[in-house]
Amino acid sequence: MQAPTGGTGITAPRRNRPRLLRALALMGPAFIVGAWQFGPGNLASAIEAGGRFGYSLIWVVAVSTVLMIAFTDMSIRIGLVSPGSLVDTAKARLGRPWGAASGVGVFLITLMFSVGNAVGSGLGLSMILGGPPALWTLACTLLVVVLLVAKGYYKRFERVLLLTVIVMGLGFLASAFLSGPDWGAAARGLVPTVPGGVGLLIIAMVGTNFSINAAFYAGYTVRERGLRRDQYRESTLSDTVPGIVAPGIMTIMVIVASAAVAANTGDAAGGAGELSGVLEAVAGPVGGYVFAAGFTAAAFSSMLANATAGGTLLADGLGWGHSLEDRRVRLLILAVLGFGLAVTFLASGSPVELIITAQALTVVVAPFLGLTLLLLSNSRALMGDLRNRWWQNVLGVLGWLGILGVCLNLLLGIL
Repeated sequence: MQAPTGGTGITAPRRNRPRLLRALALMGPAFIVGAWQFGPGNLASAIEAGGRFGYSLIWVVAVSTVLMIAFTDMSIRIGLVSPGSLVDTAKARLGRPWGAASGVGVFLITLMFSVGNAVGSGLGLSMILGGPPALWTLACTLLVVVLLVAKGYYKRFERVLLLTVIVMGLGFLASAFLSGPDWGAAARGLVPTVPGGVGLLIIAMVGTNFSINAAFYAGYTVRERGLRRDQYRESTLSDTVPGIVAPGIMTIMVIVASAAVAANTGDAAGGAGELSGVLEAVAGPVGGYVFAAGFTAAAFSSMLANATAGGTLLADGLGWGHSLEDRRVRLLILAVLGFGLAVTFLASGSPVELIITAQALTVVVAPFLGLTLLLLSNSRALMGDLRNRWWQNVLGVLGWLGILGVCLNLLLGIL
């Protein structure tokens, strides 16, 4: 079985290292997936959930996180055993049109969502430093460009995202504690209940916390890192589970903070900026700043990962390769960034039509990507002993039916 290769020059952790050092060395690929998943849309639905329904929808995040782990794990296993990329493997096993559609579909979604990430990154910095959000969006975009043109992009890309995950984790954890929540009520929120009037909010929460697009990209991150098949179990415990659980916990902390603010003030925050301001009133200036820092890190990390995944998948779908050191891949990543920046300025931070378009594309692409992962991860000839077990298929089918239901509801809403 050919080992996955990548263009990063990152050496795999040696077996004679202490266990803790090996675990730290394996961290990265799934954290990239989690950072992409945890963006402005995720935060917006979490703020609304906490503000309107208190702690009662925390269970939605918990269930979505379990399903996200299942599909990310499928993608990683496929990436470990395949002689080529996920799109190459889909072309070989399911037909060239199927594989090409996977890459192009992910690119189109990332193109649309690049605008929300661009707007969010500028808004976050403006909450901290003041000034027009659009100019801070430009600054964030230029920072990504600097990272992109540097040699060894994946290594820097991974390190920057790990750092931003730490920043947003600390920011949202501190925000939750500073808001003075009822932790007992938060724990009871893990018990499934559906409050009246919740409408499509549950659908939005599942859609943002269970991102098939991000899970699909996991197979690329392990190849760029150069992980081996024999490292699967160790990397699962060191990277896959914590990398996906981390954004789930952060989402819950945002719900907790929003619910606590609503309970303490009697008013639900309408958005990130408003919640930051209310936290400042409740916990002093530090409350607003720590939430704004977490929000900025979330938007920037999603902006960086979204553009990288979109450029990579389109290049692979077109048959141009998928290495982040390839010039054509980098140019497509720049195209995603440039699109987000251009629309942010032209639409004055209100790209409603593009958000609707992104939702429409998700209706078609997300179930398709989920089915691709299920089919490939059940191929005995491809997967060998890493083929899906029965319980992985149970989670996979439940997750696929769930995302199909989300997409059908979105389609009805759009129509």
